[in-house]
Amino acid sequence: MKRFSRYFISLIIIGIMIYFGLSYKLHLEKEASTNYIILPLIRFSFAFPIIIGILLRLPKLIFEIKEKKQWTFDWIKIVVIALPALFIAVSPFLTYTFIGEYFYFANELIVSQSTLLITIGGLIFGYVLIDSLIKERENEIVIDP
Repeated sequence: MKRFSRYFISLIIIGIMIYFGLSYKLHLEKEASTNYIILPLIRFSFAFPIIIGILLRLPKLIFEIKEKKQWTFDWIKIVVIALPALFIAVSPFLTYTFIGEYFYFANELIVSQSTLLITIGGLIFGYVLIDSLIKERENEIVIDP
């Protein structure tokens, strides 16, 4: 029952964060349509899914922190999964920088208005960023091929 309560409370907190985040995004969309300044909306649109991805992995990380083991970092997971997801999540923002003209994929994402792919990329990046923290088991020999 204690485990159920923890997951339920974390679900409520994440749900509240999503509710207020989406209402703030609607506010930013309304502001962008009235004064044509869309950069705050784009910043929020790529930062919010990353924060939600981190929050989705946070309850399990809190349980793992209680174990007394040494922490490591899974660089392969970061390079193979998180960095491409970060590129997809940040690509609309890159179009407004000086390097944006070199990223054709980013321009295609902003033109096609595909926010689902950008949101999923941000969620994956936030989740994998926290998930790549690993606790080493005692007496475990890791042989890297």
